Amino acid sequence: MAAPEQTLALEVRDPPPISTRETGSRKRPHGTLRWWRYAGFALPVAFLAAIEALVRTSVLPMHLVPAPSAIMQTLWDLGGARVARHIGASVARVYAGFALGAGLALLIGAAMGLSRRVDALLDPTFQALRAIPSLAWVPILLLWMGIDEAPKITLIAIGAFFPVQLSVVAGIHGVDRKLIEFGELHRLTARAMFTRILLPASMPQIFTGLRTGLSLAWMFMVAAELIAATRGLGYLLSDGRETGRPDLVFGAILLLALLGKLSDGAFKLIERRVLSWRDARHVSGDTP
Repeated sequence: MAAPEQTLALEVRDPPPISTRETGSRKRPHGTLRWWRYAGFALPVAFLAAIEALVRTSVLPMHLVPAPSAIMQTLWDLGGARVARHIGASVARVYAGFALGAGLALLIGAAMGLSRRVDALLDPTFQALRAIPSLAWVPILLLWMGIDEAPKITLIAIGAFFPVQLSVVAGIHGVDRKLIEFGELHRLTARAMFTRILLPASMPQIFTGLRTGLSLAWMFMVAAELIAATRGLGYLLSDGRETGRPDLVFGAILLLALLGKLSDGAFKLIERRVLSWRDARHVSGDTP
């Protein structure tokens, strides 16, 4: 009778060699995806070029849809220092409001996710408040806080609060029951259960809520800068509307789109680094 070591040695087989064709099929989707990403960056450029051509050929009226070159010229005429002041004011308000709203949402959402009683107590109120439009908060905040920076930052914080709070609650409630039973089996304390199981398992959904909250913070910033603002991209939008200058309006919109994309891209990089432990697979139509 063969020894256990000999039996195991006989059962071990070398893995089959990976053929060149199979390796190429695995690498091909990554190269293809890279070209799709390049196309994604080229798409808005092509769209702006098409608008430029349509305006120059008088297919689109210039007094309603200015050419992208005219928009760039308007921003250039404003001066780099002036545009930078408007951008800096808006960025400072967005990140201050986002930090305030997302921070509170993380704390309150965690309490609601961990306690069914707290969830039952606060959820009806938050559902009602979430349905209030952003502009409806403006007169209330003006009445309560005046016309300084406080109402602007508060309005942005309100916009960032609700998507983050929802994602935290949904993320904690959606943790696999088997993971919780595993923690109970090893007799983890409540703190260890939260930090080692609940929080890591809900982090992907929390980051989705944070990115959504950041995008809403930019949207609420426009409404916030209608509150007696003298600088900011929302102020440029309002000024362009009042003076009948669509080039200024579209210039502010393009700057908002660019800043929103840059901030979301930075947050996505942070998410990828923090959640690098995930064994996730990106579904793609190019995968074999």
